[in-house]
Amino acid sequence: MKYSIFLFFGLILFSCSDKQKVTDTTKIVEKPTFSTPKKHTSLVQVNPDVTEVVESWEELKAVNSFVKKFENVSPREALTNALELRDLVKSLKDSLMPKILDHPSFYARVNVLHNETLRLSDLTRIPAITADDISLQINKTIAATNAVNSKITTVLKQKRFEEEVEVDLDRIGIDSIKINDITKNSIQKELERDKEGAS
Repeated sequence: MKYSIFLFFGLILFSCSDKQKVTDTTKIVEKPTFSTPKKHTSLVQVNPDVTEVVESWEELKAVNSFVKKFENVSPREALTNALELRDLVKSLKDSLMPKILDHPSFYARVNVLHNETLRLSDLTRIPAITADDISLQINKTIAATNAVNSKITTVLKQKRFEEEVEVDLDRIGIDSIKINDITKNSIQKELERDKEGAS
C-alpha cells in the first residue's frame, strides 16, 4: 500500500515537471513584438505642383524625410528615433516659415504635430508600454505630419488659383468683408497693377 501511494505521487510530480518544461520552451520560441516591423499610415507629401514656395525650407524637408522612416518600423526602432524626431519638429516649429503660411490654422497643425512627437518621446520613459500603444502613437504622429503637408498644399493651391482668376473688383460689393486674407492680397495686387497700367 505504501509503495502504491509513493508511486502515485511520484507519477503526479513527474507529469507536472514535464508540463513545466514544455511551457518554458514555448516562451523561448515566441517572436518578440517589439522587434517586429509593422506597416503604419503612409506619409502624404506636399503636392509637387506647389513645392516651389517650400523648396528652401530645410526644416520641413528634414521632418518629412525622417517621418517617412516611420511608415514601416518596429516599436523598438520607433522609440529609439523618437527623441530625434521630437527635436526635428521643434526646430520646424521655431524656424522661419514662408510668409504665405503665416496663419493661425497652420500654426495649430504644427503645434499638434509637435505635441504628438512629444507624446511619442514620452513613451520611451514608460517601462510597461506595449507595442500596440507605440504603434497607435506612430500613426497619430504620421497623421499630424500629413495634416501639416496637406495644409501647405491647400494654401499654395489656393494662392495659385487666385492668381490665375480674373477678379472683377466692381462686382464684389458688400461681400468683400467675407473674403479671406489671401484673396484680399490678390485683389490688392490687381488694383496696384491696374493703377500702374493707367499711368
